This record gives sequence, structure tokens and C-alpha cells, in this order.
Amino acid sequence: MTIVSNDPSWWPLINSNIVLSYWIVAASAVVVYDWILSLGKEIELIWRQCWSLMTLLYLVIRYIGLLYYVLYILRNMPSVSLTDVVSIPQLFRSHPMDTLISRGDIIYYVTDGTDVVVSAMLGVIMIARLHAMYQILYQRSRIVLIFLVIIFLAVYIACGVIAAIALKDTVVEELILSGTYICNYRYEADVQLLASVIWMLITLLEVIALCLSVWIAVEHFRDLRRLGASKGSTIGDCFGVLIKSHVLYFASFACVSCFEFGFLSPELLVRRPVADICL
Repeated sequence: MTIVSNDPSWWPLINSNIVLSYWIVAASAVVVYDWILSLGKEIELIWRQCWSLMTLLYLVIRYIGLLYYVLYILRNMPSVSLTDVVSIPQLFRSHPMDTLISRGDIIYYVTDGTDVVVSAMLGVIMIARLHAMYQILYQRSRIVLIFLVIIFLAVYIACGVIAAIALKDTVVEELILSGTYICNYRYEADVQLLASVIWMLITLLEVIALCLSVWIAVEHFRDLRRLGASKGSTIGDCFGVLIKSHVLYFASFACVSCFEFGFLSPELLVRRPVADICL
């Protein structure tokens, strides 16, 4: 379906998406800059060392992130060749526009599917780290590991099914607003509700992991206070590194969750006439 409109009320929407594209490019530049700065250490400390499952997961997440930003730029940038094929105003749908919609559909599926896959990989890393923390302190962590694996599988199987339903109920359509061609993602079902459910399930898993992390950290500091240096500095150093990285991870996840739940809130949805628009 094609919607043609020259209504000035659409101009704020067009301008906001142009501004959004600027932020996406800026964030992508920061990611690439960080990758270039750390490439030397990455080759020395990761590529040239013995590989493990954690090494593989780290590299996959890191380079999927770079590819994700490239696809997201294509999804939102009006100056990329993906949308240049339809930059000339036309009254009827053409073959280039069909190509754009097909490509936009594929990019939408890939980027949204990548969110779930990367989140699952981060969950695997988090489970491994918690298992290591309990193993270091108690030398027995099988019960905790089994519990986390069961919760992890239940959450991400449910998230995968919900995400597949949401993608199935998403339709790409063409908007022509003041001569600007926009690829709009129209939802046939309550996809925003499905997205909220996915984030609530993932947040539940992260809260469980946070509680386990806090509990084991408290137990560790109690043991240090009771036993002093007899536990050894190596264990303290390992725990210090794990705790610092856990703090950064959970703080980052809390910020992202606040933005995501704010984006999915009903009040903002009422004010946003078209969701998930790709210039």
C-alpha cells in the first residue's frame, strides 16, 4: 500500500528521522573508532591466544555489532544507495521501490533478529561468569549452573517465539511524504506489546543474575573480613575483576532498559504517529 501526503504535519516526523540518522552515524563512528584503537591489543590478547568458547562468543558479538551498525545505517540513512534508487518523485510504485521494500524488509528482519541472538550470547557469557564466581568461592556450583541454564532456555525460547510472531506480523509499506520516500513498518498485531514482553523476560533474567551476583559478592567480602589474607590474593583479584565488569554490565543494561521501556510506553506511542520508520 502506498500513502501519498504533502501535509506539513508530517514535517516534524521527517526532520526527527533525519536527526536520528545523524545520531546513528555518530554512534557508529564511535564504535568504529574504538575498534580501531583496540585492534592491536585484540590481536595480541585474543587472536594469538588459545581460543575457548568465551573467546568465540566475544569475537562474534564484537563483529556482529559492527555489521549491525552498518545495517542500521542502511535502515535509517536517506543518503545511502538503498534509498537513492527512489529519490526521484513518482506517482506510482515502481520496480526500484519494490526493491527498496524488499531490502528494507530483509534488513528489518536481520537487525531485529540480531538483537535476540546477541542478547542470548550475552546471557551465555553471564551464566559462565556466575558459574566461575561460585566455583571460585565454593568449589561447587552445579546447582546454580543448572538453575541458570533452565531459566535461560525458558526465557530465550519464549523470546525467540515471540520475536518470530512479531516479525511475521510486520508489513513494509511505502510512504511518500512531501516528495520524500519513506519505508514504513506497519504492525498488523500488537507488536509493541510483544516487544515489551520480550524485554520484560530478558529483564527478569538479568534481575535474577544480578541477585545471584550481589549475594555471592556479599559472601565473598564476608569471607575476606573473617579470614583476612588467608584466602589468597589470586582469588581476590579474580573476584575484583568479575565484580567490576558485572557493575558496568548491569549499569549499562539498566540504562538501555529504561530507554527501551520508555520507548515502548503507551504515552510515547500515542505521540509517535509512525513507529520504526526507515528513511
